[in-house]
Amino acid sequence: MRAEAQAHVDKINDALALLRRFLDWDRALRRLDELNARVEDQALWNDPKAAQEVMRERRRLDEAITATRAIQSELDDTVELIEMAEAEGDTAMEADGVESLAALARRAEHDKVQALLAGEADGNDTYVEVNAGAGGTESQDWAGMLQRMYTRWAERRGMKVELIDQHSGEQAGIKSATLLLKGENAYGFAKTESGVHRLVRISPYDSAARRHTSFASVWVYPVVDDNIDVNYNESDLRIDTYRASGAGGQHINTTDSAVRITHIPTGIVVQCQNQRSQHKNKAEAYNQLRARLYERELQIREEAANAENASKTDIGWGHQIRSYVLQPYQMVKDLRTGVTSSSPSDVLDGELDPFMAAALSQRVTGEAVEVEDVD
Repeated sequence: MRAEAQAHVDKINDALALLRRFLDWDRALRRLDELNARVEDQALWNDPKAAQEVMRERRRLDEAITATRAIQSELDDTVELIEMAEAEGDTAMEADGVESLAALARRAEHDKVQALLAGEADGNDTYVEVNAGAGGTESQDWAGMLQRMYTRWAERRGMKVELIDQHSGEQAGIKSATLLLKGENAYGFAKTESGVHRLVRISPYDSAARRHTSFASVWVYPVVDDNIDVNYNESDLRIDTYRASGAGGQHINTTDSAVRITHIPTGIVVQCQNQRSQHKNKAEAYNQLRARLYERELQIREEAANAENASKTDIGWGHQIRSYVLQPYQMVKDLRTGVTSSSPSDVLDGELDPFMAAALSQRVTGEAVEVEDVD
C-alpha cells in the first residue's frame, strides 16, 4: 500500500483506538445491553425523569458504538478495495480508494472529538476569564489579544459572545476580562485552554525595538444550569460594590453599580459591571460564582480519579500551556501535546481547533509528551 494510503489508515486506526479506549469498549457493549433491557421494562416509564436519563445514556452509547463500528467497517472495505486495485494495476480505482480513506480519516477525527465531549458539563455554555500577568502595558496588550482570539474562535463556531466584565489597561489592552460563550459544547472545547499563555515578540511599545516576553492567564469554567446543584453558605460570601470603570454612559460611571463577590473559604472572586443595574450585575456575579465553585469540584474529581497520572491534571492556573512566538520567527507551540502552527496570525484569529482536539485526546490517553519550549 502506498505511503499516502498507509498514513490515512494509521490515522484512522489511532482514532478508533482512542474511541474504544475512551468508551471502555467491552464495558460499553455490556452497558448498552443493560440499557436496552431497561427500556423494555414497562416499570421504567412510571418514573419519567429516570426514563429520560436512561434514554439519554442509551442514545449516547448507541451513537458512539454505531459510529465506531461504521468507521471500522468502511476502513476494512476500502483497504480491501485498494489492495485489489493494486493487484490488478487499476490506478483509477486505487486513487478513488485513497481519496475515500482521506475522507474517512477526517470523519474519524471529527467523531473522535465529538465522543470526547461527553463530560458532565461539556455541553454547557462557558465563561472564559483572561487576566494580564506582570509587565504592565506589554502583558495587558497580550491579554487583549487573547480576548480577541477567543471571541473569534467562538464566532467561527457560530457561538454567541457576551462581555460580562472588563477592566481596560492604562495604555492598551486589558487588565482582565470575562467572556460568556454560548453554543454547543462551548465548555467541552474551551476547558482545554485554562492555563498560562506566553507571547514573544518585538514590542510595539519599546522605542528600542527589543524583544519582550509577556504572560497572561486564562481560566475557563462552565455555566451551571438548573439541573446542577451547587451548595455554599451565604455567610461565606463577601459582597462589595464599586463604580464601574468601563464605558456605558453617565449612569454607569457615577453609581456603584459594579458587584464583586468573594467566596472566603476558597478565595474565589467573581465580578460583573457590564449591566446598568446593580441588581442585574449581582445576579450575574452569583451565576459566575456557582460556575466557579462547580468547576472547582470538577477539577477535584478529575485529580482524584487520575492521581496516578500527573499529565492529566497539569492544566490550570499557574501552568504554562502554550507559547506564541512572533519574532524572530513565527510559531505557536502547545507545551502539553506538542502541536505546533507556523501561522500565529491564524491562531490569534481563532484557529484553535487542532490544539483543543489534541488536548482532549491527551486527557483520555494520559500520555505525557516531552516538549521543549520555544525561545
